[in-house]
Order: sequence, then structure tokens, then C-alpha cells
Amino acid sequence: MIHARTLAPRVLTTSAMLAAALILAGCSSTPAPGPGAGNDAGTPVSGGTLVYASGDAEPSCLDPHVGGNYPQALVSSQYLETLYTKDASGELIPWLASDSTVSEDGLTRTVKIREGIKFTDGTALDATAVIANFKHLLDPKTASSTGYLALGKIKDMKAVDASTLELTLSTPDNSLLESFSMPWVAIESPTALKRSQADNCAAPVGTGPFKVASWKKQDAVNLVRNENYVRPVAAAGHEGPAYLDGITWRFIPEAATRYAALQAGEVNIIDNAQPDTIAAAAKNDAIKHLDAPRPGASNRIEMNSSKAPFDDVRVREAFVRAVNVNAGIDSLFFGTAPRSYSPLSSVEPLGYSDESLFGYDPAKAGELLDAAGYTQRDAEGYRTKDGKRLSLTFPVSTSQSVPAEQSLFEQLQATAKESGIEIKLNLLDLSSWYGALFAHDYNLVSAPYTKVGPSVLSVLFHSDSTIPAPSGYFANLSQVKNPELDKLLDTAGSTKDEAQRKDLYAKAQKLVLEGYYLLPLYDQQNHFLYSAKTQGIGATTAVASPIFFDTWLSK
Repeated sequence: MIHARTLAPRVLTTSAMLAAALILAGCSSTPAPGPGAGNDAGTPVSGGTLVYASGDAEPSCLDPHVGGNYPQALVSSQYLETLYTKDASGELIPWLASDSTVSEDGLTRTVKIREGIKFTDGTALDATAVIANFKHLLDPKTASSTGYLALGKIKDMKAVDASTLELTLSTPDNSLLESFSMPWVAIESPTALKRSQADNCAAPVGTGPFKVASWKKQDAVNLVRNENYVRPVAAAGHEGPAYLDGITWRFIPEAATRYAALQAGEVNIIDNAQPDTIAAAAKNDAIKHLDAPRPGASNRIEMNSSKAPFDDVRVREAFVRAVNVNAGIDSLFFGTAPRSYSPLSSVEPLGYSDESLFGYDPAKAGELLDAAGYTQRDAEGYRTKDGKRLSLTFPVSTSQSVPAEQSLFEQLQATAKESGIEIKLNLLDLSSWYGALFAHDYNLVSAPYTKVGPSVLSVLFHSDSTIPAPSGYFANLSQVKNPELDKLLDTAGSTKDEAQRKDLYAKAQKLVLEGYYLLPLYDQQNHFLYSAKTQGIGATTAVASPIFFDTWLSK
């Protein structure tokens, strides 16, 4: 059976890992259709509790409307659902919505809401419930980031009837349905949203196959089966409630401890699997691997072009030419992270890539630095201009950057030094990292950002994105302020012509790459290891977070 909320799973053996690496390195593509995770054995049985061990920082709120980060998406995908999702071929399909149309001028979007679905508190899903959610996301007091930015063009909302929602937009937005597919814009009970934010953060109420039973902070979130679950899209095979009795969602920051718990059978699945661990697990028949790259942006290093030295494009290119990215990836990631040369993830069909711009070339770096005036060297060998060292501040979030990535940054630091560029790596907790970004206290930054579709480029590079969301997060970290780029992105985001949309987004990416505002690295890593006795793994949301409706535990 092809699950209607499944991105094609990537369960890789050692040989398949190399093949996938070659495919992903060569082009952007949507996943091919495929059933489940391909490892099911026998007839599914009901019962048992799945234990999930996350290496991400524990969310401060289980409501993904508040803030809007990936750890929230991972857990909330079990109890919240979205208006749209993606099918096994990567195509956008209705989920809690049944259909949508847009006016000829693109300024009125009509969304039909499915009938007969209830939240786990008994509240009916209807158009007014969706309006309550959108108002919650757009309310500055909610302190949303991803959801707030995704719905930013909605000017007015009206329930025409119980199943019909009419949205008036300030400007046409051809990415709105893509935005509706993200967990950060998931639909919650309007009754529950009337509670205090603290109560809603502790136990959001959705329509999903599970519901929050309890949350013991610094320990685990306990989810139980929604016995009254109604699958919005009918399909042959599994209907009714989930197979599992529940899910225990644990937080184990240390990677080796998570893997040891998986090996010992104490947990069923772990995230943030490290590259060396994935390579070792490929030799163990008792452990399987799900590789589900996130959509939206690639993992990248952005350069703050608003201040010296990166206000000079020659210095930005010199930095790119001075760091040996490929050698670091080859030595540290064991084939699990194919190199990217695009601003977009390999799963985004409209990604544009140009490898020629990012070759390791210390001689070229030297020529560029000479031309930019960094002609002298100090006692430690670093280049100087007017007596000032060429030094770059690089704050790194320890909770968002895996150890292998931190080691990569250290290798880049070493190769940059050979060209006379100093990189000051500052390992920070998440709060301090956000503080450094907000204060513009950085020259280099690596900030993951997940959003379905190429419109993520507007979030990352449009000059309007230098204005913070209510959460305090701002996205244009390279501080690009380019009217030509803004026009390309605006037109790409509003056109109804798909061919034009593709062409404009390609031109926008070309401009960003050739301006050396970023250094692409690889897809946002999304690796999961799980016990072979854990069946039905592979279904994911549109942002590649696993869902466990079809999952069952074999003996």
C-alpha cells in the first residue's frame, strides 16, 4: 500500500548509500513512489508502545505554532494534521482540506474543509476552526516564526459556510498550499486554543492518530492512541486507529547513548544518527536506516554581506575558494551527506545548482584577497588590511549542529587559515546563538531552515526578511538587499504560469550563488535508525518528519 502521506522512504544498505549519494549529488528530484519502508514482515498487529529517542533539544512548547522549529515538527506530527500534505511521488494533495481554488487575479483563495472530522476534544473541524488557527499564528503574542511568515499574505478570512473558507490575500501567493502542508501551520482545536498558552504548549489538541497524555519535562512526552481517529483520505489497507497503543518520546542528547539504547532494545527508533554510526549500522541486520532529506533550503553557511569584510564580494568569493568543503565532507560523513551546490534541497524540483562556483582554489582566493586590499600578513600568518586582521566570527549552535558538522567547521577553519583567513568558531547554546544573530554579531552563520517549496528563497534572501518575525527570528542572515533579486522573488511567488515560476526561481538562485552570499554544504540531514522489529516505518509528512500511524511492533 502507498500511504497517502508518504514521501518515498530511503532505507539504505551500504551499497545503496553510495548510489543514492551519486544520484542526490547530480540533480534535484522528487521521490519516486514506493510502499511503506519496504521492510514489513507478516501481518500488522495492534498494541505496544513505540519508544522514540530524540537528540534534538527538548521543545519548550509542544505547539508548533509557538516558535516553529524542527523538534516541534517531529513530535507534533503524531497528534496534529495539516490542510495539505505530499503523497509518495512528492505531489501536493489535500488532507484536512478537500479542495482549493484561486481567483483569476490570485487575490482570493477558497479552501474546502473536509466534513466529519473531529479533534480529540470532540470539537468539529470546520472553516471557523481553521480561521481560529490562522489568527493564532498571525497573532504576535503567539510568537510564531515559520507559520507567521508562511501566512503573511493573508489579509482577511471568512467562513462562507461550515466547509468553505475564503481567504483574501494582499498579493498573489502561489506557495500558500505548500505552506498549508507544514506542521508549523497544522490545525488545532479552536476550543483548546482558548486556553492559556502554557496549557496549550503542554498538550496541544489535534485530529491526528495520537494525542498528548502527559509531558514530564527533561524526560519524555507520552502519547496515546486516538481511538476515534478518522483518516481524512481513504486508502486500501489500514483504516481506523493506529496500531500502536502509544509513543514514548524521549530526549537523549548524547549520540552514543541514543545508539546504545537502540542496540539494547530500550528504544525503537532514534533521530540525529551520526554518519559513522549510520555506516556501522549498515552492517547490522537488526537495525534499519531511514534517510529523509528535508525540503526547502540546503544546509549552508551564509555570509553577512551588510558589514566588512563580506560587504566586498571579492572577499566572499575568496572565503569560498579558501575552504576545502569536499575533503571535509568525504572524511567526516561516510557518504551520508552528498555535497550540494544549490540554495535548495535536493528534494526540491526547482533547485538550481552550479558546481563551478565552489571549487577549492587557494590560488584564486589569494588573488581575490590581494585585489580586495588584504596584501599583508601579521605575525600569525593572517592577512591584514590597513593593519586590521581578516577575521571572521562564526557562532555555532551546539543543539542544531551535529558533531560531524562541527568537525567540518573546524576543518574549514584550518584550510581558511592557510589562505590567511581567521575563523573564530564560537560554540553556543541555542539562546546565546539566537542572541548573536539578533545582534548581528556574526560574519558567518549556519542556520537550518525548512519550508516546503522554492518560496523558502524569499524567506532567506528577500530584503523584507530582514524584519524579524514575532518570535524574534529573522531569516535573511546573509543580509542581501538587492532590488533585482526582490523583483525576481516577488514575481516568482505570484505568477500562475508554472514555466515562468521555474525560470524566475532559477534566475534568483543563480544571482544568489554568483553573488557568493552563501556556501552550500549538503541537504539538511534527517537520518533515523530503527530496530528491524519496528515495522511500517517510512511514512513522513511534507517536511520529512516521520509519522507512525502505520507502524507496528513485531515479536
